[in-house]
Amino acid sequence: MSEPGASEEMEPARGGLPLRCRGIRHVYRLAGRDVLALSRVDLEVPAGSSLAILGPSGSGKSTLLSVLAGLLRPTEGQVIIGSTDLAAEPERRLISFRGRQLGVVVQNPTRNLLAYGTPEDNIAFAQRALPRRSRSGLRTAGELLGELGLDGLRGRPVARLSGGEQQRLALAVALAAAPGLLLADEPTSQLDDVSRDRVIDLLRRISERLGTTVVAVTHDPVVADALAAAVTIAGGEVRPR
Repeated sequence: MSEPGASEEMEPARGGLPLRCRGIRHVYRLAGRDVLALSRVDLEVPAGSSLAILGPSGSGKSTLLSVLAGLLRPTEGQVIIGSTDLAAEPERRLISFRGRQLGVVVQNPTRNLLAYGTPEDNIAFAQRALPRRSRSGLRTAGELLGELGLDGLRGRPVARLSGGEQQRLALAVALAAAPGLLLADEPTSQLDDVSRDRVIDLLRRISERLGTTVVAVTHDPVVADALAAAVTIAGGEVRPR
């Protein structure tokens, strides 16, 4: 599935971060009643490994990913990324940590992107969030776009890209700052088989060759089979696949 020479061109990452979840429980308050979205979730992903979280719509996958990204604080439990306990961090420090250490791809690709910028603009914006001293060795926009078959679209506004092109660009933007942990919500849901295989290959290579830790939420067993480990989630409970 990989293109000739693609893996050899990738620059060294700054290193993956381990992920540990302990007793994660989350309750939504809806229409005056409590709805249990996550129930006592325990997870452990070693640094540089990859994990697929497999399950149908409404199973709690996206809620769990939001908790892992620090976008949603759980009702109970701990999320520890590297040595950082997300629940213990004040919001300002949590935002800074997310910008420096996490790559996050949410399910609707337009939520990850600057709609009126080009693909190059979006990648440059993601890299500018890093301190200047941390930008050396980062892959260029051309390298990232080439990895995902988007090199010919680098000057086109995001609003003029197809849904599948936007989805692949969102992944490139999430990888632009060489994060220690990549969290991707349904990264292949809008892609044809060829584009899906290209994304799967990239996810596997950034984990195996660069050491980036990868967690992907998916309903696609092909994606789950490609990663190092997989669990299933149903009714907010995580079980071995």
